[in-house]
Amino acid sequence: MKLPQSVPRPIWILGFVSLLTDSSSEMIHALLPLFLVAELGASVLVLGMIEGIAEATASLVKVFSGALSDYLGQRKNLAVAGYALSAAAKPLFALATSPIWVLVARFADRLGKGVRGAPRDALMADLTPPSLRGAAFGLRQSLDTVGACIGPLVAAVLMAASGDNFRLVFLVALVPGFAAVALLAFGVREPQRPAVASRLNRPLRWADLGALGRPYWLLVLAALLFSLGNSSDAFLLLRSQQLGVAAALLPLLLLVMNVVYALSAYPAGVLSDRIGRPGLLAAGWLLYALVYLGFAFAALPWQVWGLFALYGLYLGITQGILSALIADCVPAHLRGTAFGFFHLATGVALLPASLLAGALWQGLGSAAPFVVGGGCALAATLLLVLSGIVRVRN
Repeated sequence: MKLPQSVPRPIWILGFVSLLTDSSSEMIHALLPLFLVAELGASVLVLGMIEGIAEATASLVKVFSGALSDYLGQRKNLAVAGYALSAAAKPLFALATSPIWVLVARFADRLGKGVRGAPRDALMADLTPPSLRGAAFGLRQSLDTVGACIGPLVAAVLMAASGDNFRLVFLVALVPGFAAVALLAFGVREPQRPAVASRLNRPLRWADLGALGRPYWLLVLAALLFSLGNSSDAFLLLRSQQLGVAAALLPLLLLVMNVVYALSAYPAGVLSDRIGRPGLLAAGWLLYALVYLGFAFAALPWQVWGLFALYGLYLGITQGILSALIADCVPAHLRGTAFGFFHLATGVALLPASLLAGALWQGLGSAAPFVVGGGCALAATLLLVLSGIVRVRN
């Protein structure tokens, strides 16, 4: 493959680091619920508790790791440590003899994700000129999603070849995990930090949070409002089954979504560099609102396939562009802190969003959570448009 000259080589390397890591993680995540329930005898409640603790850990740790990367002036080392911790947790899944072992493994895996997330995103912004940020974040998102497609497929092949040997799959997942660590450690050189970084006497000072600026906090507020209506994708699958899609075909819906996501994220990022990011983000959120309203009022199984493809397009348009917008909004020496707080706000919102969706589904019917989710997206889009959020800082 000939690499586009406009995208810096380290960004491609970081993209393939994400591809390998997501392949490794999804090999395990695709099988983990069945492994817990069928092999270890865990209840669905225990499964939910493990996942909730794991994801909350990742969201919380991102704040501290991002701020620490600003304070130390070392983003790459923190990112390497996070990827290494996630990779080192993989053997624990294979060795697990009870749900508590799985909890420990998931905690370590998500702790690693929390440690690496904000420093990696800040490192990408440091490595990329402002005119190419959309392309850079879109490219990484595309490659990350390719990994999310590869992982479950590899897991399925290994399960078929090994006679449903969960532990073998978990051990094989170690290989791409540590390959990602080595690729980042030896393939990317951290750029020299600007002298302004010496202003940080300690991380997470109130003055530094204020220095992130009004556009950044308005973007966080808009994203938080949007996230409150963005419940777990499990509700999309439940709605699809209710509309007549066979249970055996549900994983293929996710595959359709991820393929469209992977194909659209990079072109959307390139487009955002040319025409501006806020308008494209608003268009993506409007598309999300239409998709959710489509799920509310769909009546036939074939409509679900189109809605999942459009949902993948929404992801491709918005996810990389959001990261690029954060980098546009804030001073260079506070990028780690900015990414950390953004991930915390949107991550914490996922729990009440899913609880709200469940309550609406149970109390008002299956269409209700999608109508409310679409309404939240429309409100967030309105806030984004009216606030005039972004003034780019180089």
